[in-house]
Formats: sequence, structure tokens, C-alpha cells
Amino acid sequence: MDISPIRNEEDYQNALDRLELIFDSKKGTPEGDESEILTILIENYEETHYPIDLPDPIEAIKFRMEQMGLKQKDLAEVVGLKSRVSEILNKKRKLTLEMIRNLSSKLNIPTEILVKEY
Repeated sequence: MDISPIRNEEDYQNALDRLELIFDSKKGTPEGDESEILTILIENYEETHYPIDLPDPIEAIKFRMEQMGLKQKDLAEVVGLKSRVSEILNKKRKLTLEMIRNLSSKLNIPTEILVKEY
């Protein structure tokens, strides 16, 4: 096992290639230990060099509605009036704190996504 820090793209690609070879190794074996360590190193490199921004709050709501098979009328129970749902989904009305709490609770969308500017 020859593991070193991932400092650049070449190191990153080499780590990915090696992980692909040993990915299904059993835990507790040398290859299994190497796989766990490489996974940590790769995740750390990706978080630093390829950060993922939080999604747009309205797109997150739409995506969650689609996942849950909800229609705009179903969302009216969460945010108040049916007309408000249309305004919110068309980005003509901002989410209130109460709406954010309800959406987070009912649709299981993290509040840090819902409070993001759009």
C-alpha cells in the first residue's frame, strides 16, 4: 500500500484509477483499508477543488414536488393560497420564514437550501 496526499489532477486521477481496481475489496484486508483511505482522500480533494453549490430553492421545491408526485394545489396547503404557489414557483414572490419552515417540514428540504437567495 503506497498512499500519498492528492496534490494535483494527476494524483487525483491516479487515486481514482486505483480505487476503481480495489473498490470491492473486503473490509479488514490491506486492499480494503487502502480503499477506505483513498475514498477519504478523494472526497477531501473533490470538496476542495469541485465544490457543489446548493441548488436554487425554487428548483429544489419543484424537484421535490416531482419526486413526491405533488401538484401545485397540494403545495397550497403548505404555503397558504393556491395563487401564492404559482407566484412562488414563478419566482414572483419570496418565501417567508413560515413558508420555509413548512416546506422544510413537509417536503423534507433542508432550510439552508430554502433560505438561499434566488
